[in-house]
Amino acid sequence: MKYTTEIVIEKPLLEVTRKMDSTENMKHWQEGLISAEHISGTPGEFGAKMKLKYKHGKRKMELIETITKQDFPNEFHATYATKGVRNIQQNYFESTSEGHTKWICVNEFEPTTFMMNAMLFLMPKAFKKQTKKFMTNFKNFAEKSISVSNA
Repeated sequence: MKYTTEIVIEKPLLEVTRKMDSTENMKHWQEGLISAEHISGTPGEFGAKMKLKYKHGKRKMELIETITKQDFPNEFHATYATKGVRNIQQNYFESTSEGHTKWICVNEFEPTTFMMNAMLFLMPKAFKKQTKKFMTNFKNFAEKSISVSNA
């Protein structure tokens, strides 16, 4: 399943991508993030790996992020692997004529189990909704310093 989501952030490109390129800031816009642990490579650079742990209610999830392209302020691409699915994500950032930032996020989900294949087929809106929620959370953090973190 592949889809594209876009949002305009009313801040300049360099300010937006500086906030995006910070592991410390992730907790402010990725709801449920418990920890982000560097595993290998140079943090923030091509090939770097990080273990991300999330908790949503009673459900826990662990992802491995692998950076596949880091060209801020224009692009950031990564894969996110967890049990049952792999998400290939491409993020593009552009300045608008108003001096704001347009964030285009292309996601491709590849199921690795029958169960996840069925979920992607039956519930594609849930994945799209989660992407839009993270993007809106980031917009609120970048524009208004609103954090979703309880810490």
